[in-house]
Amino acid sequence: MNAGLPDASVPSHWAPDSWQQRQALQQPQYDDALELAAAGAQLSRLPPLVTSWEVLALKQSLAEAQEGRRFLLQGGDCAESFADCTSPIISNRLKVLLQMSLVLVHGLKKPVLRVGRFAGQYAKPRSTDLEIRDGVSLPSFRGDLVNSPEFTAAARRPDPQRMIQAHAHSALTMNFVRALIDGGFADLHHPEYWDLAWVEHSPLAAEYRQMVAGIGDSLRFMETLAGPIAGFSRVDFFTSHEALLLHYEQALTRQVPRNPGFFNLSTHFPWIGMRTAALDGAHVEYFRGIRNPIAVKVGPTVTPAQLLPLIDALNPDDEPGRLTLIHRMGNAQIATALPALLEAVKREGRRVLWVADPMHGNTESTSNGYKTRRFDNISGELDKAFDIHAAHGTRLGGVHLELTGEDVTECMGGARDLSETDLDRAYKSMVDPRLNYEQSLELAMLIVRKSVGGNAGT
Repeated sequence: MNAGLPDASVPSHWAPDSWQQRQALQQPQYDDALELAAAGAQLSRLPPLVTSWEVLALKQSLAEAQEGRRFLLQGGDCAESFADCTSPIISNRLKVLLQMSLVLVHGLKKPVLRVGRFAGQYAKPRSTDLEIRDGVSLPSFRGDLVNSPEFTAAARRPDPQRMIQAHAHSALTMNFVRALIDGGFADLHHPEYWDLAWVEHSPLAAEYRQMVAGIGDSLRFMETLAGPIAGFSRVDFFTSHEALLLHYEQALTRQVPRNPGFFNLSTHFPWIGMRTAALDGAHVEYFRGIRNPIAVKVGPTVTPAQLLPLIDALNPDDEPGRLTLIHRMGNAQIATALPALLEAVKREGRRVLWVADPMHGNTESTSNGYKTRRFDNISGELDKAFDIHAAHGTRLGGVHLELTGEDVTECMGGARDLSETDLDRAYKSMVDPRLNYEQSLELAMLIVRKSVGGNAGT
């Protein structure tokens, strides 16, 4: 089964471990090569986390998003933790994405492609290899896939066995999400299942519930005329993560019967972060050989001269649905940094899906030491992204967000106008600040207003 897309063979001179001949940035320094090899061998024998036919189905849907027939909603935690692999946290995260997608489907009048940023988002890039506290220097915390956040030598030691634990927690997360969806959790007949109790008094709750009531009335009317309509009881849902730790990704890269090439079966939709997207680097070498749809984060310092060769390396055959470019410029820089890239890719006629990440370029630190993001900057960058794409005859086909279904206060502003003093109340993120439920829903409504207003591109 190839989901209607052309077959792809393995690129020449490529193997799942060929990345090891290139410079690999953002990798931990393991102190026992034999222990690392043993963990990799054990991981390679474990069952895959996704299937090749799911991967190819996602690629087909992303190809439709490139043509403007779908909209991509990609969201989840900045960095998952093993401790957060619990049913309430997973179901609340799913609820947020389902509610946002319902707003988008209702407003955009097109299918929404739902991709969770979870079930594998256990590794994070860091600015420095070492963290120093009171004169003590230890390896930086690189996510639960690598080490622990506690500031002790034992906790910060990169431990290869954590790759096995990450596989287990990812499998538990995926299985629970699949069980929820297959069991009717996403049924449009019962959107009340998606409510989060802590937001019942949200300023946005009334508008959202009015929208849900309207959809329910329409659904009941159609079924009165035509009988039960297939497809409303479940949704397609896919997973994604930054494929940062290459030993982990290599061990879960497999060949499958009746499909040529190699698939990364740790996730449906892996992406390359901005810090590891060097054309001659290990991550690009690894990514060019897998058949998954892939994405690359594109920051404000990237030039057309850098981006076009990267596109050529990662999608030399201009395959539909293969390559997504996630621009993350920052509210202050997007107007100057994005247009030249759009013009260059359009001029070369390359087929990509443009997606906006309005989170990562807008991080700042407060006077009391918190990393935060201002909702006005997040929404401002997204607003400008729609306008810039429209002005250049390109299409913004999706958003990439860090969000949670928990009652957190990590990003300032939004419906309740959270301030710097509110951050103390419920700041839970280990790495980057996330949108809470209200802020996520407000952003979904902004997307609809921009699109319905005629600024969605061509």
